[in-house]
Amino acid sequence: MKWLGIILFAITGLVLSAAVPAQDATEIEWKDLVPEGYTPPPVRSQAYYDMNPEAMGQPELNAPVVEALDGKKVRIPGFVVQLQAEDSKVIEFLLVPYEGACIHVPPPPPNQVVLVRFADGYPIRQAFNPVWVEGTIKVERADGDLAVVAYQMDAVEVTPYM
Repeated sequence: MKWLGIILFAITGLVLSAAVPAQDATEIEWKDLVPEGYTPPPVRSQAYYDMNPEAMGQPELNAPVVEALDGKKVRIPGFVVQLQAEDSKVIEFLLVPYEGACIHVPPPPPNQVVLVRFADGYPIRQAFNPVWVEGTIKVERADGDLAVVAYQMDAVEVTPYM
């Protein structure tokens, strides 16, 4: 009988430990992607770029990053700029801090752009609204057609921002 109690206690412990996630994601903001002392350039209106077309390029391609974020499980809000879709779902996108970046106005500096891959896909028709993205962030530069990015993430979850 004593052994039965020990076994039940051990099984209960295993079940409870399996139900608790090993590592919860840390919620971060866009300011957390830039090192202390660095100020990203101001966000300007479409009208500004219409009057100053020479300013349309992505600024500060060598903007500094926060190396301490590499390998951290994070959750960050942002806007989707679709890169690749399958079956009416976005599976690869740029996550940016404000609506219209990369489409209507130039991309922000690379340290304010995250290249996200999400194998499950996120519905295209919902991708115009802000989202939460959760996954492990990597400090890894990539040069793309729309923007240079300083961070990448394989998302485990993409949900509407609420």
